[in-house]
Amino acid sequence: MDNMTILILTSFLCASFLIYILFIKRAPNKSLKLKEDNSSALIHKYLTCFVRSSSSSSYRLPPGPRPYPVIGNILELGSNPLLSITNLSKSHGPIMSLKLGTRVAIVISSPAIAKEAFHKHDLDFSGRTFPDCARALDHHRLSVGWIAISPQWRTLRRACVTEVFSTLKLDLTQFLRQSKVGDLIHHVHEYSIKGEAIDLAKASFTTVLKSISNMLFSMDFACYGSDKTQEYMKLVIGIVDEAGRANVSDLFPVLSFLDLQGVRARMRGYLRKLYKSFDDIMEERLRFRSLNKESKDYNDVLDSFLDLMQDGTSQLSRDDILHLFIDLFLAGVDTTSSALEWAMAELMRNPKKMVKARTELQQVLDKSTLKLEESMVSKLPFLQAVIKETLRLHPPVPFLIPHKAICDVELCGFLVPKNSQILANVWAMGRDPSIWENPNSFIPERFLENEIDFKANDFNFIPFGAGRRMCPGLPLASRILSFMLASLLYHFDWKVPDGLKAEDMDMSQRYGLTMHKAQPLRAIPVKM
Repeated sequence: MDNMTILILTSFLCASFLIYILFIKRAPNKSLKLKEDNSSALIHKYLTCFVRSSSSSSYRLPPGPRPYPVIGNILELGSNPLLSITNLSKSHGPIMSLKLGTRVAIVISSPAIAKEAFHKHDLDFSGRTFPDCARALDHHRLSVGWIAISPQWRTLRRACVTEVFSTLKLDLTQFLRQSKVGDLIHHVHEYSIKGEAIDLAKASFTTVLKSISNMLFSMDFACYGSDKTQEYMKLVIGIVDEAGRANVSDLFPVLSFLDLQGVRARMRGYLRKLYKSFDDIMEERLRFRSLNKESKDYNDVLDSFLDLMQDGTSQLSRDDILHLFIDLFLAGVDTTSSALEWAMAELMRNPKKMVKARTELQQVLDKSTLKLEESMVSKLPFLQAVIKETLRLHPPVPFLIPHKAICDVELCGFLVPKNSQILANVWAMGRDPSIWENPNSFIPERFLENEIDFKANDFNFIPFGAGRRMCPGLPLASRILSFMLASLLYHFDWKVPDGLKAEDMDMSQRYGLTMHKAQPLRAIPVKM
């Protein structure tokens, strides 16, 4: 049974349940046989209350398509919600309301409105609406991505910034990332010798996985072509797919205990595997520390967090740290590897841009330079422009992580009700012809003509979000992505396999919580 069938069946179930509650269960007589006049009066009474309630809750709501009873606008989303919502916004305006089951969603597709929402009303919209599947293992209560602004959230966020993503920490760990990118170049070189196409999706995933796992645990979680890599890919893709799946439990929370589609059950299985893996590593490290109290053999993120946990001042529990590692692992590996794949696909589809990026590398890195280093990528403005242009066209999370209004808010003259879901359609903003010239074309040069960065100083370009809920992993993602891309271009030329022309490359996307290429990128490396 597919998702749409389940949604329709559930809608009838909800309608029947509503009728039962309103017209039968609350009937004043215990007898099921009501008198006609009493029945008519009762129906009139509840219909009047329902209409008044609906009217008051929707008064001054942003414009939007007329919802169907019970199911709202679900049927209008179709198989590609991103494209459907973008097209609906073109008809109803840059701030739009949708009824998704029993929930109200406010869709923002204008930089000006996004600025007012996430700058002026940053705190009011700082809540999170989390998918029902996030309840697996109580992740919604412990994840820095899902919990509300609170002392617990501030502690986790501060720990991320100071112990993982600070400039000092990233400078100290750059040798790890350089080593893992070196492994990637060696792996690609083997394919170049044979003249074979390499699956860049798997290669980039493995490289980012190795980099993140070494930063966190001083361990390689995988190697190229191994079953372990496939296992982690299935875990990460499985978690991301379940989090982005259309789920009856999200549309009708009253039915969430049924888990009709088994989404939460599958998510529980995925998260439990990651949790156990990280917990075993932590337990082994704690044993090592107890036996080697003076040893400093490890100096990774796990050690830093264990120090915080054991000094008693940070209020971080073991569970807090393990769920934080799940967040860091998933966000770091999935979005960074996907962004690299999109960047390489765009450059291969636009060979003149690839030549320009490679020429810049050759000019900046003189012949005396023995090898490319991470610190050098800041001297490559066109490469940075390539990355920005890639993220404009292919933002890793096209609607960002959904925000939630923690109170009633007036936004641009409309009412945003408390608890409504806020979706910022950064994918649509990146392709808006009123903002960008030739918006669907890959033109990195547009970012050389301005000083737009990733830090949400310009709301035309917010692929990592804005305000206090902005992605804290931006500094690390930027470094890994820039260095991997520069290394692949510096050492190799790239050709489209199977006799295809560059313009015939498949650039279709697979929509979910994050956005991936529908067909993994394969390319033939040619040693420079």
